[in-house]
Amino acid sequence: MRIIEYQTYREEEILPLYASVGWTAYTDARDALRRGFVKSPLAAYEEKTLVGLARAVGDGETVVLVQDLLVFPQHQRLGIGTALMRAMMDRFANVRQFQLLTDDTEKTLAFYRSLGLHELSSLGCQGFMR
Repeated sequence: MRIIEYQTYREEEILPLYASVGWTAYTDARDALRRGFVKSPLAAYEEKTLVGLARAVGDGETVVLVQDLLVFPQHQRLGIGTALMRAMMDRFANVRQFQLLTDDTEKTLAFYRSLGLHELSSLGCQGFMR
C-alpha cells in the first residue's frame, strides 16, 4: 500500500468509496464534495485501486480538522486507516489544534485513542455544532 497526496479528483473512484461507508450526504452533493477536495486529501492505493482516503480542512498552520477518514469496508482492519491518520498527523505536525469529529462508538473511540488522540472532555474542552 502507498499513501500519496490526492491531486486529481476522480469522481468515479471517490463516490463509490463514500457510498461504501454510507456517507450519502456527500454523494448527494457531488459538486460540493468535488470543491472540498481542493487542498488536503491523502489517498491510500493498493496497486492502482483507491482503498482509503483522509481529508482535512483548516488553515494548515494553527488549526486543522480531519473532515473525512474512509476505508472501503473490505479493506478495513488492515492498517490503512491508521496509515492515513499517521500521514495526516505527520503532515500537520506543526498545527496547534489537530481536531476531528467522529461517531461515538467504542470501536471508533478506541481507534482514535490508539493514535494518541484525546477526547475533548479529557482536555477540559467542549465542542459545538449546528
